[in-house]
Amino acid sequence: MSRFWQHFISDGGADSNRRPSDDPTPNDGESLDAFSRTIVTVAEKLRPAVVNLRVGRGGRGGSGSGVLFSPDGLLLTNHHVVQGHNSIQVRLADGTELTGEVIGNDPWTDLAVVRVGGAAFPFAVLGDSAKLKVGQLAIAIGSPLGFESTVTAGVISALGRTLRSVSGHLVDNVIQTDAALNPGNSGGPLVDSRGQVVGINTAVIQPAQGICFAVPVNTAKTILPQLLRHGRVVRGYLGLHVRRVPIAPDLREKFGLQQPTGVEILMMEEDGPAQTAGLWIEDILVGFAGQPVTTPDDLHRMLTLAPVGMPVPVTLLREGRRIERTVAPAAYPDPVPG
Repeated sequence: MSRFWQHFISDGGADSNRRPSDDPTPNDGESLDAFSRTIVTVAEKLRPAVVNLRVGRGGRGGSGSGVLFSPDGLLLTNHHVVQGHNSIQVRLADGTELTGEVIGNDPWTDLAVVRVGGAAFPFAVLGDSAKLKVGQLAIAIGSPLGFESTVTAGVISALGRTLRSVSGHLVDNVIQTDAALNPGNSGGPLVDSRGQVVGINTAVIQPAQGICFAVPVNTAKTILPQLLRHGRVVRGYLGLHVRRVPIAPDLREKFGLQQPTGVEILMMEEDGPAQTAGLWIEDILVGFAGQPVTTPDDLHRMLTLAPVGMPVPVTLLREGRRIERTVAPAAYPDPVPG
């Protein structure tokens, strides 16, 4: 019998000698207050940097959210929010109305960058989505159904999901959360307990309850330089979709791998570069161009840097064997309009 239960039975649950301050475990009220303080602090810090976006007019109009990430008026949102528009209306948290210019978008990650004129804007800090843990606090801010500056909270439900975005493209390494999202939240930030942006909210599974998704902020940081410079992302294309998976300890020892994870191939495009090179579904990709691949973000970053058409060595784990292949990334195909 545990010491706690021995004490409880013998003393009836009372301890006249213990002062409240001696108990290291906070009571329910204290825990709730700490949780509430975290949400309030993050909301007060981030809400000024979250904007409402409106495109089109009347029945053909639409709205979404965005988050300022620099003081000179650059903001992140979803591609599907601004798709087909070069100019959009941006409403700041204080009610100021501005005109924004879409300066870059990427249908393959469902991300876009908008610029509004001005200076000294409030802005959010972009965090590190690679450090996320399942179960940690997640806070979403946006304009669901037109209700601006709405704050919801939940947890990180899962990592490494693959999602078909609203624009029809498969997006890898998506964050799943149960922080409540609704139409209009798209493009707004998913933030951690420190108030740093860890994702851009992108989709809701309807009519399911509490199944919502965000594009990792590390994906955004990888492509931002190209969006700002070229207005689009020039990247190599392998024609596959992947997820992060752990590498079994016996395989790590057998092949001398230091990395704990690799990326498993879930799907491949017919006659794409990966299929042509002899890669298989369920292969675990652990190396690309001599560099370790531990997450889908690693692979995306390497493909963004890899010259199109130049053969690159890849290392795979397949059915307990280590296999070397050579694949030539192709130019990323133009997305189908719509």
